[in-house]
Amino acid sequence: MKILTASQTRQSDAATMQREPIASIDLMERASYQFTQRFVQQFPEHNCPVYIFCGLGNNGGDGLAIARMLLAQQYNVLVFIIGSKKGSNDFETNLKRLVDHSSIQRVSNKSELPTLPTPCIVIDAMFGSGLNRALEGLYTQAVQLINESSCTIVAVDIPSGLYADKSVGDDDPVVQADFTYTFQLPKLAFLLPQNEKYVGNWAVVNIKLDAKFLQEVEAQHHYLTPEWMKKLRQRRKNHSHKGTYGKALLISGSYGKMGAAVLCSRACARGGVGLLTTHVPGCGYEIMQISVPEAMTTVDQHHEYFSELPQEGTTNLANYDVIGIGPGLGTAEATVQALKLVLETTNARSMRMVLDADALNICGQHQKLLESIPKNSILTPHPKEFERLTEKAQNDFHRLDLLKEFCQRYRVYTVLKGSHTAIGTPEGDIYFNSSGNPGMATGGSGDVLTGILTALIAQQYDSLSASLLGVYLHGLAGDLAAKKFSQEALVASDIVESLGAAFTTLY
Repeated sequence: MKILTASQTRQSDAATMQREPIASIDLMERASYQFTQRFVQQFPEHNCPVYIFCGLGNNGGDGLAIARMLLAQQYNVLVFIIGSKKGSNDFETNLKRLVDHSSIQRVSNKSELPTLPTPCIVIDAMFGSGLNRALEGLYTQAVQLINESSCTIVAVDIPSGLYADKSVGDDDPVVQADFTYTFQLPKLAFLLPQNEKYVGNWAVVNIKLDAKFLQEVEAQHHYLTPEWMKKLRQRRKNHSHKGTYGKALLISGSYGKMGAAVLCSRACARGGVGLLTTHVPGCGYEIMQISVPEAMTTVDQHHEYFSELPQEGTTNLANYDVIGIGPGLGTAEATVQALKLVLETTNARSMRMVLDADALNICGQHQKLLESIPKNSILTPHPKEFERLTEKAQNDFHRLDLLKEFCQRYRVYTVLKGSHTAIGTPEGDIYFNSSGNPGMATGGSGDVLTGILTALIAQQYDSLSASLLGVYLHGLAGDLAAKKFSQEALVASDIVESLGAAFTTLY
């Protein structure tokens, strides 16, 4: 699913009106109807009033149409039009359609703003995605009134005051919605942590914008969908063997952090790898043999941490299709030097890698190592680790810019972990995950993701497909685990155990 800019959204409206053809007022009617259907589904009871705040543009026109439709379903609706000037043409048309059916109040100064009762539902229809400057004057006062109330707040398309494509200022007035029903496609702003307090829980309502335009328009931002992920999943062939699904080497663990190696290895095995070898320090040998019998285990010369380039026998790097490195690795000086050798060796052989955790922290401390990461490798930092690799972001939009620049500079795929994990590519595109839940904010969850990604690369998924499918499966497994154990009780090993069920949903 593509995520369009505000400008492209206007273009999609125009293309729809031209190609159907359909008048703008009728497209507004369609959008308002779909919003109303979603609203009625979520708020079927009629036991509290619905206060609709309308601006004078087309978002306000949506609000007037929604008011008319809710009145027809016997909701107790009151409409407050903020401002005394004439509205847009479609606004004025919907005002004429509504005027005989509702109590409408024009608000031209602060004293005319209503007192919001409890309970109450507020529908915010003041400004849409075309907003390009901070709200002022009476609109600021209306936003303050709404936000300070104890009402349930539902935004039409986008909360008033929020920009679709850029960051709002810390002091900018923005409606803090509990729910946002957006038209056709999600807005980029919805996917960034800094805007959660404004957007609340959001859902897309399909208003049937022109399919040809949506298919052909170029977008740099995308949102993962289950249908898309089903197409990415590779079907296994009957005449295959363990060698068909690749050989992976995981280098992980240190004294006191062997759990990371276990979780990563178990996830890699569950992720479908054909043959897995895990290289651990001496202290982890018995742990691995007992905890992950499906994996072969090789032992570093050092008892407590990774210190040498695996070279002998089955641990010769040339024997593998992919190397995953980092979970629980530690940052000892010997580990730094060993990582350097691994990067140089794999880079020379153009072998893809998956780098996580301490492998990234070491690269952050020794920036020259970034140049040695093989092209098309996958990096999986959380925001702090990414900051060490780049710089401190001014806001979430700036962080996306840094993500694009980083991936393009080093020709890698970067999985920036979060509530809507952002996957950056060497082409400058960014993909946002749609699966996962807050219960996955628990130790070891990232180690599991590294194992899954390593397994997919071993099976010869291209790096983009592996990144998208791996991140989605990881989140979906977390969702299934949360249903079984709750978000609070979820632990990383539950994600591993739910991977099979996650794969099954993609059949």
